[in-house]
Amino acid sequence: MSETKTPFDMFDPTGMVKTMRDASLDAWAKAMTEMVNTDAFAEAQGASLDAWLSSSAPLRKAMENALAQSMAQVNLPSRDDISRLAERLTNIEMRLDDMDAKLDEAISGGAKARAAKTSKKTNEEK
Repeated sequence: MSETKTPFDMFDPTGMVKTMRDASLDAWAKAMTEMVNTDAFAEAQGASLDAWLSSSAPLRKAMENALAQSMAQVNLPSRDDISRLAERLTNIEMRLDDMDAKLDEAISGGAKARAAKTSKKTNEEK
């Protein structure tokens, strides 16, 4: 019932191409794995990354300055402006939360005092 396939079938051109592709991918994967797992590759990659980071830092700073100037010219807030605003809003929110807690405490304290006064009056009337 089940038919076993041979690795090479002369009458199946797509199968032949697929077999060649698979063999090529396996060979490349093995070669790349061996190359990447060497100390020399890690050192070269590290040196390349260090060079890129050190060369891109001044460019990034120049881009940030140019963007900040452009934003200021069209009257848009900068990242620092938005950060300061977010910090101020957070402080306001914290103050409001504190005020809300104090108000709740004052209301509950007043309600307790009224309840105590009411119970005292009812006890005196009896």
